[in-house]
Amino acid sequence: MEKNWDYRRCVEVLEAELAKLQKIEAVQASVRQAVLNREWADFDWKTAEINQLGMEFAELDAERAALFADLRRRVPATSAGLSAAGPSARTPPFYTLSARLPADQRRELSSLYRAIKMETLKIKTLNDSFLNYLLEAKNTAAEYLDAVFPARGGKLYTRKGAQSGRDLKSMVINSHI
Repeated sequence: MEKNWDYRRCVEVLEAELAKLQKIEAVQASVRQAVLNREWADFDWKTAEINQLGMEFAELDAERAALFADLRRRVPATSAGLSAAGPSARTPPFYTLSARLPADQRRELSSLYRAIKMETLKIKTLNDSFLNYLLEAKNTAAEYLDAVFPARGGKLYTRKGAQSGRDLKSMVINSHI
């Protein structure tokens, strides 16, 4: 292993990624709560904040990928326990690469990498369940309208009488008839 590989920078990037994921999770939790409570005042601001955090995370992830690529170049495929053929020779798994590091570095990087993976899976699971909730709410509203107003034939109209799409993104039901 050459001394040029920047282990300290790799730790900094992984720690920054983990912190960024935790911020993303916190903002997404506030967005979920706002939607459930129907509080739309800060929705655009929170969405913009998530997008900004996502861009910052993408920059960190690109740097992490470059650092791992540098480590990959410095660890020959045969010394990492990989055969010279096949796609795994080009991109050995993280744990295969980290096995070539000193024990203390391997433990620290593995712990950070595992925490990032777990946080990513947690965010993905929460987002998937939230999207399922929104889809069910949308379907329930559409089915309700179909049941209450069968004569409209599944069509929605604007307040001026023009036909509207069925996306239900910002539908308001006028209860004053």
